[in-house]
Amino acid sequence: MKSKITILLTIILAMVFVNPLKAQVKSDYDKQTDFSKFKTYSFAGWEKESNEKISELNQKRILDALVAEFDARGIKHVESNGDAKITLFVVVESKIATTAYTTYNGSMGYRGRWGWGMGYGYATTNYTQDDYKEGTLVIDMYSEQSKDLIWQGVVTTTLEDKAEKMEKSINKNLGKLMKNIL
Repeated sequence: MKSKITILLTIILAMVFVNPLKAQVKSDYDKQTDFSKFKTYSFAGWEKESNEKISELNQKRILDALVAEFDARGIKHVESNGDAKITLFVVVESKIATTAYTTYNGSMGYRGRWGWGMGYGYATTNYTQDDYKEGTLVIDMYSEQSKDLIWQGVVTTTLEDKAEKMEKSINKNLGKLMKNIL
């Protein structure tokens, strides 16, 4: 019974602390800004050579997803002189996820009962390490008129290897990020 509880706790802790598949989504905005006055936006580009950290295809996927999200909110993309300017910043880091799994094997003690000091046992712990890449996308929205930062969104997630999964992940995570804004 004790070994089953130990195994269950190990699995739960691994899911809570080591799960690199969940996206973390955060946003903040200037509460005094009237977002209803923003009807257009334009992209001001990628910050600090961020465009070199991800492929051109993923850059396009991100821009397409942003256009779709802003379109859904009635804010249209224009090539220049939009009411708002959008800048993008990307960080990609190599990470290692470590998981430990312990199995306990014991024997029955005196008269077939379990108990402290009776019988013997041993435990085996197996460790696994998985390499993965974690990406963080920061989206800043500035008022073209005042040049002030009015909204910032941050998505941190595990980067997918397959193109189809990457596209779904980008669309899903940007949708979650922008769900409650504008």
